[in-house]
Amino acid sequence: MKLVRLVKAVCARPSIRERMGPLQVRTFQHDFVPRDPNAKPKRFKYPQVYDPYGPRPPPSDKVVELAERIAALPPEERRQIGPTLTERLRHPKMQVIADEGMDLGAEGGAGAGAGAPKAEEKKEKTAFDVKLEKFDAAAKIKVIKEVRAFTNLGLKEAKELVEKAPVILKQGITKDEANDIMEKIKAAGGVAVVE
Repeated sequence: MKLVRLVKAVCARPSIRERMGPLQVRTFQHDFVPRDPNAKPKRFKYPQVYDPYGPRPPPSDKVVELAERIAALPPEERRQIGPTLTERLRHPKMQVIADEGMDLGAEGGAGAGAGAPKAEEKKEKTAFDVKLEKFDAAAKIKVIKEVRAFTNLGLKEAKELVEKAPVILKQGITKDEANDIMEKIKAAGGVAVVE
């Protein structure tokens, strides 16, 4: 009996939804005006070429006449127009873009100008190769030891390399390193040259 009264008391209480009402209210409000079914779509006139600066005035008669005269020239003479105009209008010559990194020392950048051609003439070689020309048969072992010292090759590889003479022993090194290697091979009994 107590159980039945308890169940009735619990069921008789209004639920949260009944006490607070709906938590979310949706009313349909369309944000567009319905289209007239009989209306025809608008046709916009798009320009053939988009010009962000707006319409330009037509070229003058002189420019049109000049363009017609240029078009009438033979191809050999048309090729000469660009360099001649560049020279006549004193446009600066285009600098060659280096594809070996961004080194803009004497060739480009703010320091470019009259000194650029001289810098190209005085360009000095920075990477050198050491070439073993020949060696004495008696000094073969000493030469192999020296080659192993600066190439980090094994005994077999160094021996094969020395026996292939004339052969390049080391590439892309500085002048001091190349001279040092050349002196060591000379002391061991071989003849090496720096290229």
